[in-house]
Amino acid sequence: MEWKTDWGLRGRMAFTMFLLFALYVVFVGVLTVYFGNFLFPLIMLGGFSIAQYFFSDKLALRSMGAREVSAEEYPDLHRRIERLSQQADLPKPTVAVADTQVPNAFATGRNKKNATVAVTTGLLRSLDDDELDGVLAHELAHVKNRDVMVMTIASFLSTIAFFIVRWGWLFSGDNRQGAPVIVAILVSILVWIVSFLLIRALSRYREYSADRGAALITGKPGALASALMTIDGRMDRVPKEDLREEAEMNAFFIIPIKSGFVGKIASTHPSTENRIERLRDLEKEMETA
Repeated sequence: MEWKTDWGLRGRMAFTMFLLFALYVVFVGVLTVYFGNFLFPLIMLGGFSIAQYFFSDKLALRSMGAREVSAEEYPDLHRRIERLSQQADLPKPTVAVADTQVPNAFATGRNKKNATVAVTTGLLRSLDDDELDGVLAHELAHVKNRDVMVMTIASFLSTIAFFIVRWGWLFSGDNRQGAPVIVAILVSILVWIVSFLLIRALSRYREYSADRGAALITGKPGALASALMTIDGRMDRVPKEDLREEAEMNAFFIIPIKSGFVGKIASTHPSTENRIERLRDLEKEMETA
């Protein structure tokens, strides 16, 4: 299938990025006014973000307990990912598997040449062939769209705001710096809250984009819709202990974990119902094209 752009979705993502950029410009301006020179903490946290960007794949795999697997261990999985990568015009990513009952998948890596697609054993047991292709294609669409890079850049200054909110009070006891630090903390709280919501909105838009990309790679939007329904239904049967252990990986999963504190305070994904409705609409569009 031809890789087409959803301009409406692209416009919403661009508008969200513009709002984040404007918010961060104001944030840096306020910090510069109150501290005179904000270069050192900016460089320090910039270095942290760069390190996170380059090692995000290893961190994500370790967090999930996933390991790289060979073609001898999982020949069918490797064949599928190789075939779908060719259809998506991507180099074949590293393949990893996590031994967990949670039926899910995620992609990570800083670019197309350093990407990893990971699946859980629970996912492999839950889906049929077409559904599994749909999920793998969704993760490859994340790779093609450079979503790890986009979300890392989008969250950079939000991380700085969180750092100031968390540690700024340590410096507020200095009489000379107390008032500026308190103002900076208050501004940082506001910036962090607003950016928190905007980044999650951006994440939801990118999930829609990856769904659309998966449908175009496989030519079967209905297969991904079916997979989403299957995964969503199976998630309710997974023990709560397993869900809590993996809740921190919500932003990476094809379907977020709804249980636990992380799942309740924010949604990085659209609702499964909305995603399925869009995929059904896309299926009709492709049938009549």
